[in-house]
Amino acid sequence: MLIPLANEPRDYAWGSTSLLADLEGREPADHPEAEVWFGDHPGDPAETWDGRTLDRWIADDGAASGIDGPLPYLLKLLAAASALSIQAHPSKAQAEAGFAREEAAGIPRDAAERTYRDDNHKPELIVALSETFRALAGLRELDATRRLIAALGPGAAPLAERLAEPDASLSAVIGWLLSDGADVARDVIAAAVAGESDEFAAELELARTLDAGFSGDPGIVVALLMNLVTLRRGEGLFVPAGVLHAYLDGLGVELMAASDNVLRGGLTPKQVDASELVSVLDPTPGVPPVIHARTLGRGIRQYDVPVEDFALLAVTAAADGVDVTLAGPAIAVATDGAPEVAGLASGSASVLVPGAAVLVTPDEGGLRVTGEGELFIALPGR
Repeated sequence: MLIPLANEPRDYAWGSTSLLADLEGREPADHPEAEVWFGDHPGDPAETWDGRTLDRWIADDGAASGIDGPLPYLLKLLAAASALSIQAHPSKAQAEAGFAREEAAGIPRDAAERTYRDDNHKPELIVALSETFRALAGLRELDATRRLIAALGPGAAPLAERLAEPDASLSAVIGWLLSDGADVARDVIAAAVAGESDEFAAELELARTLDAGFSGDPGIVVALLMNLVTLRRGEGLFVPAGVLHAYLDGLGVELMAASDNVLRGGLTPKQVDASELVSVLDPTPGVPPVIHARTLGRGIRQYDVPVEDFALLAVTAAADGVDVTLAGPAIAVATDGAPEVAGLASGSASVLVPGAAVLVTPDEGGLRVTGEGELFIALPGR
């Protein structure tokens, strides 16, 4: 079966009034549109053609089509006009322990002070749909960060001293900045706002932008320790457990394990639990994990990620049809043109305009994609 899905954009403050509207060919919204969720996550399940939410449809009718439980992934369209919070996500074991601890403490799952809202991990992949998509991802190599902080002069001296230690721990530095380093952070931010550096001009310009929106936030200094990444259309960024990241601006397709566990590290009015963030943080510096799609066949590309929760395909339609074999329940969302999708088993067909999505049940075995356009397909990993 092909089950049409729809959902309303979530109006987070960092959302864009125009990115989703431009994708869908409509007038800009009068409020931020940040994310559209296509999945059965109870936080905001998609709606099916008959008015039921997708989680309800799967509970009622999914078994008859080969779906034996909740989807292991959540697919989104994400439209950022300004920075999301700096954050990291726990591993599966950390999520299970944290969730059990907060359940035992009797903290309501929707409470502002709640950190672990479920017992799952949340690795995630984002693929740029806009011509550029900027993000912070992972911690920069330490020698480069030392050069950046040194370029800021005396105002950043206390931070430079901590980073200069031979056994400098980035997780310890981040924990200090977020818990006890507010005064130092303000001085570093002031130095960054006024600073100049040919090597780190983009990073300093970002600091100025962030300070305009989050004045004095220690997360701005955390951002100076991170890799600044610019994705081109079609490039992906994979964020595993423990990796610090923040999306800055652009439109993308985001796919993640079905979880809502977030440990924040600044650039947000929400709770920042520095000690818990540090406990899940992977402090290993390195290059950001940018992913280029691998060609599987004519018109079919795959973004390879090392998790079993999800896989992501990008499909370019063809006039004579492209057959895509799918194992397990899949969700397809169109991002360009008007491709027609038809179930391989039933022949049931639907034309998808940009922003429209369908659930493809396992008994179809896959899709034939005809016409012109592009779509992304989320499915369980192998």
